Amino acid sequence: MEKYNSITLNSFLRRTVKAYALKSHIREQGCELKRIGRSRHWLLTASFDQLQAIITYIESSNEPSWSWLTKLLRNEYQHLSHDELLRIASTIEKVTISALIARTDCTIAQARQVIDELEGLD
Repeated sequence: MEKYNSITLNSFLRRTVKAYALKSHIREQGCELKRIGRSRHWLLTASFDQLQAIITYIESSNEPSWSWLTKLLRNEYQHLSHDELLRIASTIEKVTISALIARTDCTIAQARQVIDELEGLD
């Protein structure tokens, strides 16, 4: 079962140009994006794979006002648990330490521990 992360997007509409295009793409990924009460803040609920798809889209769009969101979502990678890293590593066909680090931004120690456990060395 995938874990869904909830991320607060402070002043989402004010910080982004073409926010409706970005909101549309986020919702196309199957993420939940909703406004928090009557404030200007929004709440994004997404899985790790959905976060990766959003980051890829933002980077390929070359919209400078969306770069803050990429940084915020990448920061969310740091909160991956060991079980989530195991799940992600098991989906990579030929998993290596560098491939796992590139995909999840985890530390070398975390990547080694996950790969050792997948290979049955732990």
